[in-house]
Amino acid sequence: MSRWLKLSLKILTGLIILIALIWIGIAYYINKNNKEILAKILDQVNTKVNGTVQVSGMETTLLQGFPGVSVSLKNVSLKDSLWSKHHHELLRAKDIDVTLNALSLLIGTINISKVSINNANIYLYTDSSGYTNTSMFRTKNNEKASDNSSSTSLQIRKIDLNKVNLIVDNQKRFKLFNFYVDELKGRIKYPMGKWDGQFKLKTQIKSFAFNTRKGSFLKDKILAGNLTAHYDNNTEVITIDQKPLKIGDDRFDIGANINIAENNAAFAIAIKADQILYRNISLLLSPNISSKLLKFGIEKPVDVTGSIIDDGNKSHKDPLINVKMLVKNNKVSIPSGELTDCSFTGFFSNQDTSARPIGDPNSAIKFYGLTANYYNAPIKADTFIISNLERPLAKGLVTSQFPLERLNSSLGGETFAFKNGTADVKLFCQADIDNFLFTKPVIHGNILIKNADITYLPRGLKLVNSSLNLNFNEKDLHITDSRFQLGRSVLNMNCNIANFLNFYYTDPEKIVVDLKMSSPQLYLSEFIPFLGPRKSTKRKTNTKNTLKEASEQLSNALEASKVQIQLNVGRAIYNKFVAKDLNASISLIGNGVYFNKITVNHAGGKVNVNGKIEQQGAINKMKLNATINNVSVKEFFYAFDNFGQQSVTNKNLKGFLSAKVNASGSITEKGNIVPRSIFGNVNFTLNKAALMGFEPLEKVGKFVFRSRNLSNIALERLNGTLILEGDKVNISPMQVNSSAINFNVKGVYGFNSGTNIALDIPLRDPKKSAGIVDKEERELARMKGIVLHLKAVDEDGKIKIKWNGKKDREEKL
Repeated sequence: MSRWLKLSLKILTGLIILIALIWIGIAYYINKNNKEILAKILDQVNTKVNGTVQVSGMETTLLQGFPGVSVSLKNVSLKDSLWSKHHHELLRAKDIDVTLNALSLLIGTINISKVSINNANIYLYTDSSGYTNTSMFRTKNNEKASDNSSSTSLQIRKIDLNKVNLIVDNQKRFKLFNFYVDELKGRIKYPMGKWDGQFKLKTQIKSFAFNTRKGSFLKDKILAGNLTAHYDNNTEVITIDQKPLKIGDDRFDIGANINIAENNAAFAIAIKADQILYRNISLLLSPNISSKLLKFGIEKPVDVTGSIIDDGNKSHKDPLINVKMLVKNNKVSIPSGELTDCSFTGFFSNQDTSARPIGDPNSAIKFYGLTANYYNAPIKADTFIISNLERPLAKGLVTSQFPLERLNSSLGGETFAFKNGTADVKLFCQADIDNFLFTKPVIHGNILIKNADITYLPRGLKLVNSSLNLNFNEKDLHITDSRFQLGRSVLNMNCNIANFLNFYYTDPEKIVVDLKMSSPQLYLSEFIPFLGPRKSTKRKTNTKNTLKEASEQLSNALEASKVQIQLNVGRAIYNKFVAKDLNASISLIGNGVYFNKITVNHAGGKVNVNGKIEQQGAINKMKLNATINNVSVKEFFYAFDNFGQQSVTNKNLKGFLSAKVNASGSITEKGNIVPRSIFGNVNFTLNKAALMGFEPLEKVGKFVFRSRNLSNIALERLNGTLILEGDKVNISPMQVNSSAINFNVKGVYGFNSGTNIALDIPLRDPKKSAGIVDKEERELARMKGIVLHLKAVDEDGKIKIKWNGKKDREEKL
């Protein structure tokens, strides 16, 4: 070994021994002068605080702080000057380890290089007046501090917190921050006028409430990572560099600025997270926000940036919160369904307008560049805004173009079914949101449906090659230039519905549909489904399919609304009935179809009808009033299939009929009159008529008038009244004057049985009275001579002619 190396080792060994002796000496000195040193430390601290610092005892820990000297302070308490009023100790620690700079002790000063706080509670308290117990750290006596030559600036180089419960309680601004610090290790440097620190942190956030009345952010989350912090003495601002921290299992880049100047509590926190689950973000927020956000869902991770800013203005009870979210090709669940292949840039702020205060009424969620598939229909919204989260209002322009068949899988085949056709949607919507469902919407814009085949399943109506142009104007709906084809019938339609959106959700029975329709030719049988009841469908288990619910709601609204129809048809056909120039005013109200006024040209004359049909199921009640003017009786009977009887048919009649009909009865859901159900009165007039091949008269002719042709009887005019009584017709006394025979008739005609008609027939030939000019004289001559009293009755299903004896006639009277 060289001489110089040996010398160096001796010098190094000597220095180590010297340092060890000095360190042991200092430790001995501290241990020997325990009370004096503790008093000096407390004196140095107490000169700088407005309050008291108490320590029950101090022990030397030789090895813990080498090469410095460490002491353990027991039962440490920090109380501000007003502790007796609020009883919140700023610090209560069972054990604080303090490492002292050994050289500073040699020159008679106390220099704390490290502080370890263990098993402690730190309570930073601000009362409702704004007073805070941290004011104890404001210098209470500048002169005393400056005169004390042994006092130096209190600079802690290292800090170590273990199992420390830190509470920041601001009663004035309803803020409560509570952190259980499992571990905090830091190194601090003190360049001129500032300090820089590196910290390792692991803490549980028990409360992070900016407004205790609304709940805590980050509730019960673990926050862990490394922090870099800086402090400037001039600005009194702590700056935390934005670096990765873990909250729970998610990584966030978090940075902050905190102003600790007197009478100021301003801070700003910046947060950034890439590819984090939306649910995890929502659960970090306070309950008043997360409860609303969790009504939505986003399947895949998203990118989020945000900031929390408190400007220190004591009039603001909540900080300013701004959040930006980037969503790409994701699945988004909303209360009204799902948005697939969804992309948008979203923004949230609780101060949408700077001139108004922070809070839910001034909060807004904004979506930009939104594209998605909504129930298989592509939608776009350049800007969509939900404002005022206290009473949410949503608005935005939504556009979409798609084939209608895409909706079938979403509707579930319960209300509407689509085949062919396209929809072009362009709507500006504004709506209140009640529990995040749209209510009382205001809509501008239109929906254009072209070349569509639509089946309305509750009534089995199938529309083909149909088009609708729906125009929304705030509360009103106008349907213009629309075409419906139902079977062979083609209808052109225009429709106005005032206050449609006002009543649609809450009072659909108040909706009044003003419908104007026209058609060159209409087959009325194709509209028979309207006579029957709405067919119920078996509802599937609720799958929260809002489109299905909306279609059902639309169906219910259509059924509940009042519909006023003005119908103009060039040619109307119903089975054998053919009419021209049909004009109808019809109302659909509840379960009733009301024929307010119907006029048609039929069989060379005109028919006016009013009445109603009450829908009750397979059999519906019907009431009709009709005025018939000069129609061909032959065609009229043919058109109505001889009114359900085969005794007097269109083959037996000719001439022109005028009548007034008041009748009620039943009609099936297929549009057929229920046999033997009609009751009412018919007052009729037959002009220039003829009765041909009428069996009862032909039998009378064979019985008594063999020389006369009773198979073709000409009637110049016949007036009568028929009383309809189900399966019978009560014939009021009636005079029949014809070319072949005159007679009086009355009685009952049964469609199936029960016929009992009295006939009073004079034998006098009507031709003998033809020359009598005076009407009264001709009437008297009509019944001169022999009069036969006969009756037509049913026997074994056949009509037979019998004598009507005097006794029978008197009994009948």
